[in-house]
Amino acid sequence: MRKTTALRAAAAATAALLTATACSSQRGQDAQDTAAGGACKGQQTTGITDKTIKLGGIYPLSGPASAYGTISKGVAAYFKYVNGKGGIDGRKVQFIVRDDGYQPPKAVEEARRLVEQEKVFAVFQTLGTPSTAAVWDYLNKQKVPQPFVATGASAWGTDDKHPWTVGWQPNYVAEARVYAKFLKDERHKAKVAVLYQNDDFGKDLLGGFKKAVAGSGIKVVAEESYEVTDPSVSAQMASLARSKANVLLDVTTPKFGSQALAADAKNTKWNPLHIVNNVSSSAAVLQPVGFKNVQGVVSATYFKDPADPHWADDPEMKTYTDALHKYAPDADPANQFNAYGWAVASSLHKALDTMKCPTREGLRDAVRNLKDVKVGMLLPGVTMSTGHDDAFPLETMQLMRFKGERWQLFGKPVDTRKEFGPLTK
Repeated sequence: MRKTTALRAAAAATAALLTATACSSQRGQDAQDTAAGGACKGQQTTGITDKTIKLGGIYPLSGPASAYGTISKGVAAYFKYVNGKGGIDGRKVQFIVRDDGYQPPKAVEEARRLVEQEKVFAVFQTLGTPSTAAVWDYLNKQKVPQPFVATGASAWGTDDKHPWTVGWQPNYVAEARVYAKFLKDERHKAKVAVLYQNDDFGKDLLGGFKKAVAGSGIKVVAEESYEVTDPSVSAQMASLARSKANVLLDVTTPKFGSQALAADAKNTKWNPLHIVNNVSSSAAVLQPVGFKNVQGVVSATYFKDPADPHWADDPEMKTYTDALHKYAPDADPANQFNAYGWAVASSLHKALDTMKCPTREGLRDAVRNLKDVKVGMLLPGVTMSTGHDDAFPLETMQLMRFKGERWQLFGKPVDTRKEFGPLTK
């Protein structure tokens, strides 16, 4: 991704500052390094003690992607729940949330604040491809873990120059592969129109889809992009409708996802199969459009839908619902973004449990050495695995179709590693 001069200047300035303070910080932690054991001696213990662990998260609590902000409530509720049970390996979690408004320069400011002022152990969860890309150079230079970023860009798993950063959710190429397989199986001569966000997020999923359908009878016949600063996508939707495609691939963030669904519903002369990407599949996106207007829309997921009565008696879902009522009473348990937050926080818990050293280096290594780890909020058949040449924890998804007032799963989970092979660097 092309970096701006401002971002490079910010990274350089903060690197100089941290170099000046590193020696004094390390001297104050020598005792803990020694206690950690010979193999761990000399590794970074900033932000972690025998009793506490400090984590920071950067979310768009405001701005065009503010619908995602509630994810932080799901994360915070999980950590409060765990703290009530004694913490993670006896350590109480402090989770500090910062707002970047979905603006990369602001994300850089907040990352610096978390590292230099708050002295967090890790920056857990930076949300969005633009914001994550803006800060990963800085965090990797400072050797601060950036685990389970809230974006599915394939760069997080194919770039070997940023070992301190790792994704979590299925990457956008893997998701695109699931939709491609669905169309190959069900509509092998589909004509596809694509609406996509004009950044690495949108281009990643679109590129993955084109590659996955190459050589088949499926053709992309029209493409329209939009900017996150655009007021609406009505003009783009009108243009796509003129293509007379029988499938619409909707690669959008929530605000624009709602607009695209509404525009599709209003155009009675165009009735394509509407596939909306996972990040805009929340009921909070669909509800403003009216459930009657989104019947039959298709998407894919990898974690349990809290609005689906199928999971009403599921132990993890019960724990999640009770904890959210207790620790985040203003957050709706049925909102999938809150469930996402719970799922990713519990995934980090699993990774922290596997650390060989209670250090930043220990976490860096743990998240890249996961072996079929089960997480309660993930769908059956979906587990976390990473390795030396595989930094994508999740690459299995299951299709779902909107019927009535909720999503309904169909088909079997698709392991894209097995169906299409691993992504290459």
